[in-house]
Amino acid sequence: MTTDVVIAGAGPNGLMLACELSLAGVRPIVLERLNGQAKEDRANGLVGQVVRVLDRRGLYERLSGSTEPPRPSPGFVFGAIPLDLGRLDDNSLYTLQVPQKRLEQILEERARELGVEIRRGHELTGLSQDEDGVTAEIAAPEGPYRLRARYLVGADGGRSVTRKLCDIGFPGVTRDDSVSRTAHVTVPAELIDPATGGLNVPGYGPIPPFMHHRTEHGMFAFAPFPTKTLVSTTEWHGDGGDQPMSLDELRESARRVLGGADLPFGPPEGAGPHLLRRLNGGNTRLAERFRDGRVLLLGDAAHVHSAIGGPGLNLGLQDAVNLGWKLAAEIRGWAPPGLLDTYETERRPAAERVVMHTQAQAALIAPGPEVTALRVLFGELLRDERTIKHIADMMSGADIRYDLEGTHPLTGRPAPDLVLETETGSVRLAELTRTARPLLIDLTPDGTLAGALDGRRDRVDLVTATTSREGVPTGLLLRPDCYVAWASDSLRPDTKELDTLRTALASAFGPAR
Repeated sequence: MTTDVVIAGAGPNGLMLACELSLAGVRPIVLERLNGQAKEDRANGLVGQVVRVLDRRGLYERLSGSTEPPRPSPGFVFGAIPLDLGRLDDNSLYTLQVPQKRLEQILEERARELGVEIRRGHELTGLSQDEDGVTAEIAAPEGPYRLRARYLVGADGGRSVTRKLCDIGFPGVTRDDSVSRTAHVTVPAELIDPATGGLNVPGYGPIPPFMHHRTEHGMFAFAPFPTKTLVSTTEWHGDGGDQPMSLDELRESARRVLGGADLPFGPPEGAGPHLLRRLNGGNTRLAERFRDGRVLLLGDAAHVHSAIGGPGLNLGLQDAVNLGWKLAAEIRGWAPPGLLDTYETERRPAAERVVMHTQAQAALIAPGPEVTALRVLFGELLRDERTIKHIADMMSGADIRYDLEGTHPLTGRPAPDLVLETETGSVRLAELTRTARPLLIDLTPDGTLAGALDGRRDRVDLVTATTSREGVPTGLLLRPDCYVAWASDSLRPDTKELDTLRTALASAFGPAR
């Protein structure tokens, strides 16, 4: 028996892809070598357009505990330099404080609701492929077995077995000139500023919360999350050694980074597991290709980079949303030629951009007076709202524009947030995209766009509505990943414009039936 898709890896990216495929009518099988969820939190929040992506799948409320839609962040940092995002009229950078364990838990719950089969304790050990599919060799507690699938996706991390089995190169740079130490701790209450939530270090001064703080000796971060407080340091030209990490080691590192000031912190309170981690050096790598026949790479299996700025989940989860509908279209038989190949042509530039800006930020936090001078210059540049906007769009991923046919400024870009008035009442666009189906929004006075859908109503939904928001196109064709495939400003589109809509429908969603 052949299944549609095997996904190697039940981290956030693999689970998100499983959900996307299931929404599109494809039932994947997810393999995970671990018997349970990872004990350590490898990320503490989400940064970028991915917050809107989760809202558009109905997951934001579960993760945030709020019924309110997500709002852009009023501030952030770039290379440990503050960004005043509150000055922007159109701020694209969203954040959501949620531990990775919680994110995985919610995504697994959603996947199981959608009928996804998750096999824990099952590890991919080999694969072979032919024109019709992939044969996966799997190690499991009950013994090894084989599984036949039409496609296999490697979402198995930076040390991806899938990538290695396909002999896909992973070129890049490995650096061993830094040591990062991170732990959950307890900080005396009298050191916390009640107004800002920041940390007042005796003999040093105030340190703002949730922001990288660079000194001439390294970098320090203080993050008072609701249930746990995290302290982190980064030093250059040090040696972490091979002994287990300890709080004393972190305490000494903080003293060095803060120029000799002592920060009195103790072990964390409450139920564990608690983070206590040392990382030596880091990797920046990009797979030579994201696809090998019927095998595709996703997330960290395709790209690894510095965690500065928190771009990892933003990049990987958007990979999953981009790949999901295209792979489902291929399996269900309506994909136009070459659609699946656009997964790499669209997502590789996004990965290259993250690699670029994380390396730039790493340079800005390095020690040395010349770096300090560079930071002064950057600080001056970041007083300009145009520069702030540029950096915010870059870090959020909102500046990525896919190369789609069409002259409208929105074509190839993420859809704007809209509130639509329909026959049944007001509805947010995010509520209309939770089925992960293509969507044509007709805001023309006479509803003239519906006829273009003839022969595609099995795969494209139609919403006829109005909106009070000014400057909104009168017609929007959205892909399942909520990128605009076509847009029009015409109140009464003529035959020529309707033909461009039909062309966009065929290019993205295949021929009419």
